[in-house]
Amino acid sequence: MSSVHHRTATVGGHQIFYREAGPAGAPAIVLLHGYPTSSFMFRELIPLLADDYRVIAPDHLGFGHSDAPLADEFTYTFDALADITSQLLDQLGLDRYALYVQDYGAPIGWRLALKHPERISAVVTQNGNGYEDGFVESFWNDLWVYGANPGPDTEPAVRAALSLDAIRWQYLHGVPDPSLVSPDTWEHDVTLVSREGNDEVQLALFRDYQNNRPLYPLLHEFLRTSEVPVLAVWGRNDEIFGPEGARAFARDAKDAEVHLINGGHFLLESHLDVVAGYLRGFLGRVLR
Repeated sequence: MSSVHHRTATVGGHQIFYREAGPAGAPAIVLLHGYPTSSFMFRELIPLLADDYRVIAPDHLGFGHSDAPLADEFTYTFDALADITSQLLDQLGLDRYALYVQDYGAPIGWRLALKHPERISAVVTQNGNGYEDGFVESFWNDLWVYGANPGPDTEPAVRAALSLDAIRWQYLHGVPDPSLVSPDTWEHDVTLVSREGNDEVQLALFRDYQNNRPLYPLLHEFLRTSEVPVLAVWGRNDEIFGPEGARAFARDAKDAEVHLINGGHFLLESHLDVVAGYLRGFLGRVLR
């Protein structure tokens, strides 16, 4: 089994942490994490891919072991996070790679694909939305209201998402056997989100999330014109991004492969082997 290296690079004056494994000359896959986690979510998947692929998994600015400047020191938007990720991949010499996106990683990945469509060899989305389909209203309504009118009346509802109970719920909802999910996951995330000033970082990204939606028609056009291979492997019980979000990729991606699995939002925690099996089979067909 290949060793996993834990590295940092200076990007735009910030230290960006990333995990790297696999042969330097192998086909590359970039793993982009969601909220509220980091590349930690890929800790067990990376070794399962690294024998055959060069794997890069960064922590977004403000997350994990990357720098987390305060919100009054850096303007946190998904455009800005994508720009930093793009610069990191340029530094690492990646001019062709597959994307694996989850949650926040999706809008960051879509920006990478739209900026350099010729670089994307394949797209894997694991509970990472690219359509209006799939937004579960009971989860998203407060965030849309806050994004449209941020202030003391709308902030408390979304600030609750930073709590231990809310983060634990993200890991456990929709999982048939919650005992499969290690408490290390949510404890790790809560510790980092609770750093002084990080609440304002997360609130800034909550406000900006609505600006991802206008990108969706551009993403759909990219999927149609590039005919890039797409795998959607999705926890079908996710109460954040419902299964309609996975099925929607089949509308625009040629021969999209869609698998709905009996799990939740953080599918790798309960169904690692299932996801890895689909992923390895897919990558083996489209990249080799």
